[in-house]
Amino acid sequence: MNANRWAIDIDRDDITQARLVEEAREPLAPGQVRVHLDSYAMTANNITYAVFGQPAGLFGNDQGYWDFFSEPGAPGRLPVWGFATVTESAVEGVAAGERFYGYYPMASDAVLTVGKAGPGGFTDVTPRRTTLPPIYNQYQRIEALEGYRAADHDYWPVFRPLFLTGWLIADQFADEGDYGADQILIASASSKTAIGLGFTLKQRPEPRPETVGLTSAANVEALAAQGIYDRVISYDQIMTLNAAAPAALVDMAGNGAVTRVVHSHFGNNLMASIVVGKSHWDAQADVEGLPGPQRQGFFAPGRSQKRIADWGGAAFGAKIAEAWTAFMDVAPRLAAIDTRKGGEAALAAYREMLSGAADPRKGIVVVP
Repeated sequence: MNANRWAIDIDRDDITQARLVEEAREPLAPGQVRVHLDSYAMTANNITYAVFGQPAGLFGNDQGYWDFFSEPGAPGRLPVWGFATVTESAVEGVAAGERFYGYYPMASDAVLTVGKAGPGGFTDVTPRRTTLPPIYNQYQRIEALEGYRAADHDYWPVFRPLFLTGWLIADQFADEGDYGADQILIASASSKTAIGLGFTLKQRPEPRPETVGLTSAANVEALAAQGIYDRVISYDQIMTLNAAAPAALVDMAGNGAVTRVVHSHFGNNLMASIVVGKSHWDAQADVEGLPGPQRQGFFAPGRSQKRIADWGGAAFGAKIAEAWTAFMDVAPRLAAIDTRKGGEAALAAYREMLSGAADPRKGIVVVP
């Protein structure tokens, strides 16, 4: 195995089957760049990408997350968020040595096809990617990242995509008048997306709905101490909540058992039920015949595109940067960076996250 060039292949139909492979160094075509990944994060969000690797209707076509970095019929390459340095360039406007934040395959190196290169970065225009959500195809120069501070570098891949998702969910709640809810229940409350949502909701001026973090009994005390939510309770305490107070549920992990308890307890007083992720990929769905509202999915790229259309790209970026900078002031106390190095460690990190054994109080950063 060439220690400098590796990738992880995942069976598209069985995401538990993953293996470390040597990656061949193919010559670049005109308009392409080769990058070496400096670091990337492994989070529950990546497991959601794997679960929806096959077409699932998210993108409005017959594509899924595997289509970003592998051709149909080839093993899946899991998308990850991170930083990379250009090692070879066959395109004007992007030079070797430049560093970019963006969406990469779980590998040591990647080849990208550059389009629309400018001072801020470029868009990947690999044909199979042009019909996928554009937010995933943008690569930003570190110098052009709004809200970037060197001290926060390792927290970008760990928290940035998840915080953005949480912020967008909070924005949708504000846009929808909180769906008429007096309390917002956030399941898998120790997840990083949930923390981003809870943090953003708590920044709103009163009056606002109470935020209730739902987590396992073992996590309640530590999570409550972080002050992200107004209240934190365990899953077995859901029935103690006031069922007469209109509520909304945000389910970060697609856990059908928790969803059923909440729907059954609140019935028609549950004003909205939003499912965001599927990190509990092997949990029994158990969502047929639920009382209360129909569950609705939340798709962050779609919400981003709406707000960019509403506000313009510059205003959207400025709002995110302001919220992100405020969040970065508290992020170090929420999660410690856990650095893993090399291909074997990368494969182990994926398996750890897939098994549900990863510690939510840590942010796994892989350094290829």
